[in-house]
Amino acid sequence: MQDIKKALTARADAVEARLDALLPPISTPEGEVVEAMRYSALGGGKRLRPFLVMETAALFDVEDDYALEVAAALEMVHCYSLVHDDLPAMDDSDLRRGRETVHKKWDDATAILAGDGLLTEAFGVLADSKTHPDAEVRLKLITGLAAAAGSAGMVGGQMIDLSPNRANLDLKGITRLQDLKTGALICYACEAGAILGKATSEELKALRLYAKDIGLAFQIVDDLLDHEGTPEETGKPTGVDFDAGKATFVGQLGLNAARAKAEELICSAKSRLDIFAGKAQLLRDTATFVLERRS
Repeated sequence: MQDIKKALTARADAVEARLDALLPPISTPEGEVVEAMRYSALGGGKRLRPFLVMETAALFDVEDDYALEVAAALEMVHCYSLVHDDLPAMDDSDLRRGRETVHKKWDDATAILAGDGLLTEAFGVLADSKTHPDAEVRLKLITGLAAAAGSAGMVGGQMIDLSPNRANLDLKGITRLQDLKTGALICYACEAGAILGKATSEELKALRLYAKDIGLAFQIVDDLLDHEGTPEETGKPTGVDFDAGKATFVGQLGLNAARAKAEELICSAKSRLDIFAGKAQLLRDTATFVLERRS
């Protein structure tokens, strides 16, 4: 696990530096929202989604600079979603990544605008020729992220999560919710690397299935941490879903069966990578990291 942690740290540092450059501070009056954007995007997080972009792109020997642009754009979208997710109208959280949430440090209006700004900037990054010289590749990246982040993906999942029927979801319903809310951006991360590398349909399918498995396992582990973790470990409040009466994998399956399901998904995820042989070892180690993480 030491190698994967070093690799995650190295990729996270590269993404941090790129986000810092893409979101420079400004001194004019609108600079306050830029500061809130920087606060939410810099200085924390596992950067798992950017890591997946860069490692899947590496399977196809894509230039790091191209993958880094996509990784940064995806992280902007992820951070926007966290800013909005923490708002009083949604999860009403005071803590994120061990720090005050954006709406607590500033106010609700600034948090909304900061999220809007990050989302918009992300598509600007993908459209720039620095991301890839081939306009068709850039168009596929933009179209894919729009689908993953919109009503057929993350936003749709969040809507289900906020629905009054959320507490009554069965296992199939919870799985669909998390496939959208959490899994869609994780799937996009792996698809983006394949798009950059102009992968074959077989290679793209393998990465999609890998991403689907680890995305669902990621959420099951989140549910386990919500029951067993501490705010000091996770960097955010625990017990939130339980206290809100939301249906979860742990609630449906119990702790032991939920943990076994996550382990089964991780084994499946690793098998999806057989097509890439030894080149995909870091991605296999990433699957193990998803299962064993404590934050």
